[in-house]
Amino acid sequence: MKYDVQFTNQFKKDLKLAKKQNRNLDKLFDVVDILANGGMLDAKYRNHELTGNYKGTRECHIEPDWLLIYEICGDVLVLMLNRIGTHSELNLYLTEYSETYNEKGLKPEL
Repeated sequence: MKYDVQFTNQFKKDLKLAKKQNRNLDKLFDVVDILANGGMLDAKYRNHELTGNYKGTRECHIEPDWLLIYEICGDVLVLMLNRIGTHSELNLYLTEYSETYNEKGLKPEL
């Protein structure tokens, strides 16, 4: 199954920033290629669903602190690339752990 790859405007901005930061874009597009061809990512990418503001999307780790947020839109077979960046650039520390942080008044476990 091959997916059509679409980029959000925010992803395009994030990509420009990644270029300025001299990120290894080959690693990014290796992951995109696997996803676009319907492949499964190796465990090293820590691929998982997100919650909170990013509910309905998935995240994988291109590098330990460089992430790709994406979604696969089922019937249309579209791989929508939403964001790339570090945890702090994407505000994931608070959004991924928002339930624990907000409900119990605790700092998120990192």
